[in-house]
Amino acid sequence: MIDHANKAGKKILMSGGGRCNFINRQVEPRHFISQNPHFVKSALSKYQPEDFIALVDRHQVAYQEREYGQLFCEHSAKDILAMLLNECRTADVQIRLDTAVERICANDAGFMVSANHKRDDLAITIQASSLVIATGGLSIPTLGASGFGYQVATQFGHQIIPTRAGLVPFTFTDKTGEMIKSLAGLSLDVVAYNDKASFALPMLFTHRGLSGPAMLQLSNYWQLGEHITIDLLPNQDMIQYLLDAKRAHPKQLIRTALTPLLPKKLITALEVLLWQAYQDIELANLKDDIIRHIGAQLNAWTLKPSGTEGYRVAEVTLGGVDTREVSGKTMESRLQPNLYFIGEVLDVTGWLGGYNFAWAWASAYACAESIGMRW
Repeated sequence: MIDHANKAGKKILMSGGGRCNFINRQVEPRHFISQNPHFVKSALSKYQPEDFIALVDRHQVAYQEREYGQLFCEHSAKDILAMLLNECRTADVQIRLDTAVERICANDAGFMVSANHKRDDLAITIQASSLVIATGGLSIPTLGASGFGYQVATQFGHQIIPTRAGLVPFTFTDKTGEMIKSLAGLSLDVVAYNDKASFALPMLFTHRGLSGPAMLQLSNYWQLGEHITIDLLPNQDMIQYLLDAKRAHPKQLIRTALTPLLPKKLITALEVLLWQAYQDIELANLKDDIIRHIGAQLNAWTLKPSGTEGYRVAEVTLGGVDTREVSGKTMESRLQPNLYFIGEVLDVTGWLGGYNFAWAWASAYACAESIGMRW
């Protein structure tokens, strides 16, 4: 195994806030995004969550189950990394860290890999019968992410589905951005959606924009220039609520009627942004059409993000090696024999919640099984 990083598993160590959300109990093809959605089915059926959980149990790694079937290390992501490194040692895997691959050539015996150990400036040449590209995507470049895997794929004739940052916070400009910034630190449960997907999860206001699980999930289904919609009170029909408030408490202001439902700071900000002209008018003096309009906005606040925070903080990379040119059963290239692609380098992106690790384990298993059958 050749890794240009000076330490193994850096992304594992930072995942899940240092606890590593290493799998989800419920993993299905619908949890993945790809231009070839059927591609994941074979690998996911071969290696399922219980298979990886059994490995974790065998190594006596303590873990806890959180909401939505997410499994996290009880103590530290270091436990998962140590487990994987122990498995490598058992299998006599040689790990070469701090080593940059400079050239890959196909030959009759497989592949000739020319590399350089960066610390010692030592040239290394390796002849391999099979070559597995497990380089990941472009997310979090500070951990060493690069487009090297895409370069290798292109070298051997593969197409790359255009990439973009995924599971990433949204950014906003103008008065909407200023309003969101003023609410930094505030979190609430919402339903966030567009015409492709919908997620009922927490949302977090930050100094840069909107984050939290709801926004991260929706970012996978969003393209620049598109709108998103947020139901701030998903368990409440706000049109009916405000009309009822008008009848029951005609002298109330809108902000007063909303006080039992939303944080005061959020009400004040929304008031300026959405109904400033009516903020000091009693409900009795507001036409029902105006009340309906305000209520509809609370259940369907439509925003147009200016962008996202990009690869710098994105948890995944959407797009990648076109899976139509890779076997879904073995992960082997259909264009170059004995060349394999696994994990995030492929055009397969999972939801938040352990799904991208699930794909890493499943695709690696399918690949290893194929290579093992040839020995």
